[in-house]
Amino acid sequence: MPLQDVLLLGGTVAPGPDGTPVLWGASSGAPAHLNAVDPATGAAVARLDLPGAAGAWAVDATPDGSVYAGTYGDGRLYRWTRESGVTDLGRPLASENFIWTVAAGQGATVYGGTSPGGRLFAYDPATGVRDYGKLSATHSYVRSVAYADGKIYAGTENPAALFEVDAADGTVKRLPTPSGLDVTGKWAYDVNVAAGFVFVRFSDAFPGPLHVWDIAAGQWVDALDAAHGLDVSPPDEQGRVYFVKAGELVSYDPRTRAVTPTGMPVTGRVANSRGIGWAELGLPDYPGKSLVGLLWRGLMFRYNPQTGAKSFVQTGIQGEPIDITAIAGGPDGRVYTGGFLNGGFAALDAKTGKVAEFHTFSQSEAMTTHRGKLYVGAYPEARVYAYDPELPWHSPEYSPSPEPGPEANPARLFDLAADKQIRPRALVSAGRYVAAGTMPDLGQLGGVLAIWDPATGKLKHAQRGVVQDQSIVSLAYRDGVLYGGTSIYSGQSATPPTQPEAKLFAWSVKEDRLLWEFVPAPGKPAIPALTFDDRGRLWGIAGGEVFGVNVAARKVVSRVTLSTGSGASGQLVFNPKDRLLYGAHAGTEVVTVSPRTGAKAVVKRGPVHHLAVHRSGDVYFAEGAKLFRYQPQSR
Repeated sequence: MPLQDVLLLGGTVAPGPDGTPVLWGASSGAPAHLNAVDPATGAAVARLDLPGAAGAWAVDATPDGSVYAGTYGDGRLYRWTRESGVTDLGRPLASENFIWTVAAGQGATVYGGTSPGGRLFAYDPATGVRDYGKLSATHSYVRSVAYADGKIYAGTENPAALFEVDAADGTVKRLPTPSGLDVTGKWAYDVNVAAGFVFVRFSDAFPGPLHVWDIAAGQWVDALDAAHGLDVSPPDEQGRVYFVKAGELVSYDPRTRAVTPTGMPVTGRVANSRGIGWAELGLPDYPGKSLVGLLWRGLMFRYNPQTGAKSFVQTGIQGEPIDITAIAGGPDGRVYTGGFLNGGFAALDAKTGKVAEFHTFSQSEAMTTHRGKLYVGAYPEARVYAYDPELPWHSPEYSPSPEPGPEANPARLFDLAADKQIRPRALVSAGRYVAAGTMPDLGQLGGVLAIWDPATGKLKHAQRGVVQDQSIVSLAYRDGVLYGGTSIYSGQSATPPTQPEAKLFAWSVKEDRLLWEFVPAPGKPAIPALTFDDRGRLWGIAGGEVFGVNVAARKVVSRVTLSTGSGASGQLVFNPKDRLLYGAHAGTEVVTVSPRTGAKAVVKRGPVHHLAVHRSGDVYFAEGAKLFRYQPQSR
């Protein structure tokens, strides 16, 4: 397993197994874990399985001492108590597979928000689940929830909306949008209540404006730029809250609207707290209560308002294996892998299979080699990076240092956030250029075809909607022409498609124009992979079918049926060593197909979604976090 790291999503500060405050944090994995950390030392106090869960954004503690975690994938709710440990409470709402947020109510009651139905629920151990229903006919996510004095405050996805719900009678009221704020493209990503105010960050996972709602006055009273989230702290004795703003921990008094810097930097691309609160540390420079919090990779921060003491401590939270989402042979002969959610970037020695390097990095969607560099497509914002293996790794975004370092490597070349793109699903070397195909963000349809010129350091071409309302999920290149496979889906599953089936298109790189498009696999929703064989025939996979295209004649000339499926996943590569096509089919097996005879054979059964052919002819493929190597015989 080449990729392993800590990823913390949800967290809170609350009493732990011995009754003293700990930092609770949910780490992604198989299964996910609920971790308790000693805020004085960073040592792990508890590591509790959340069976069946992959991870949890939603963690909070109720006044009775319960800690709740709401998970993604199966939308389950878990409760921890000192007496009973972790209890799997099942799926609160049968229609919902993602609990985005939980917030403590009174006693042991917790409130939660979900997708894809955009519903709000409550759970009380004494009475069970209460379904408040869908808050908005036009929203699919209840992204963040907070509770105070009998009212539940719930925020949604783009275009952001904030609702106030009466916890007793279920009455729903939509609160006004802050004056002058355009919520298009913004989420009510973080909602917190403290000291009589509601704090709502209108943004996404990255910094954005934090607006302040005075509950008693019933109006918006302030806005603070560049707030990182994910939470503001509970108030101190003076009613001040703390949060990360513009890369620094600050305090904020909602009554005077004064912002006071602490001098504590929190840097890097993901500089937001994953649980923040107060604890007595019993350390010389930390008298009374200190502010403590977790960061996404398991680092803990501490700040004492009396003395100004501040420190970072690496906690004892264990890393988890990371599912592989991208594989490529690098320009240096090594094999590179990137991972899902936790991300990560690993280089393996192709001869020994041992990991030569591992670095913290973003979720990778695709990789390709071009003229001595490895190009990586990253989620979100459809970012594309170039990594030079001849130079030292240096990532200010993901491995920040207070000291200045060399030029970034991998270097961020461009992103397509302005075009509302989220996943650079396809990358290919295209002559002197590198080409990328993307999938759009929530509420959008239509990917971008981007062509990068390394010689000028600029985009030669970037066009959305090459094929109407379809994402570009695969690319191949030959003789000045890019060939692209599409998907009818967006980069987020909640956006319904408008087109019935995927298409294959040809694009002239020199002339920057569409040459042709047609449907090569009727009824299939996606063409997730394309590859050329040694005779110049273009091959693609779509659902349970592999097809060969004569690009000069613009027609399908070969079809090989693998199954009757019609899914959107699959991989296909040509191996020059044995002149066979290797495919990852429907997440169930690795197969070979002869491009000359159509003969097919199963190499290995298993949950395979990603594979690549190394220049040696060896085939690498992943089953979740495990990487396998297959060495074919020469033909």
